[in-house]
Amino acid sequence: MMTADEPARQVALDRLDLPSKRWDDRLQQVAERAADVARTPIGAISIIDRARQWLIAKRGPLEDEMPRAVAFCALAIHRPGEAMVVPDASKDVRFADNPLVAKSPPIRFYVGIPLVDRAGYPLGALCVIDHKPREDLPDLYDLAALAREAERIFTQPG
Repeated sequence: MMTADEPARQVALDRLDLPSKRWDDRLQQVAERAADVARTPIGAISIIDRARQWLIAKRGPLEDEMPRAVAFCALAIHRPGEAMVVPDASKDVRFADNPLVAKSPPIRFYVGIPLVDRAGYPLGALCVIDHKPREDLPDLYDLAALAREAERIFTQPG
């Protein structure tokens, strides 16, 4: 599913040349702190391009790249300014048939905070993931602050 402003979002994404920032240690630290804040085995910073999601930083077992069609973060970017919370993906109609929910270890719990550029285009998400369902939510304010930190890092020139 593409965003309503997909062509302009893609131009903004291309302009940032994010693949060159893939190994930025500061982004790695943000992903690790997100996992710590949420007490989850996985914390990641994803970027959503035309056809795929790829991770520019992560902690935990998660594929570095996957088709956009199965990426949870590809849905999270549709609501900039809002956290997408999925307590149990196996019981959520949006994700119950997703191959990431069926594989081992499965994705069950997900929180994604959209990452936006200075013009307001959602480029990806800061996310935390657990392999078991959870009703106890992490501090969304702290996760949002980490998302804003990631935005500042990857939208800096150069």
